[in-house]
Amino acid sequence: MKKVLFLVFGLFLSACSGDDLNIEGKWVEPVPNMPEIKQGFDLEQGGKATSIGMATLQYNGWEVKDGVLILKGKSIGNHQIIEFTEKYEIASVDENKLVLKNGDYVREFIKCTDCE
Repeated sequence: MKKVLFLVFGLFLSACSGDDLNIEGKWVEPVPNMPEIKQGFDLEQGGKATSIGMATLQYNGWEVKDGVLILKGKSIGNHQIIEFTEKYEIASVDENKLVLKNGDYVREFIKCTDCE
């Protein structure tokens, strides 16, 4: 009985880790102070990411680990290229909305079906 409870508890914890969340797709948010313009990222199958509406911030990879979205890319500007990694807790996600948190900083994205 103990083995069964341990197995069930272990499965519950792994299901709650967020690693199995399906967050693939194109996610956008309004540009601060310019709500008519959208920016975001396309999370593609296999861990590839691309930027949407951001020429100088180029995402190139992503993964989910322990309920945290890890985005990787390059910042391009002023004749230099700087590699970066961003980490956000996945606060909530459904088929239309993705809410990410980093401390008190909250970003809300909507699923985009007509983004280029």
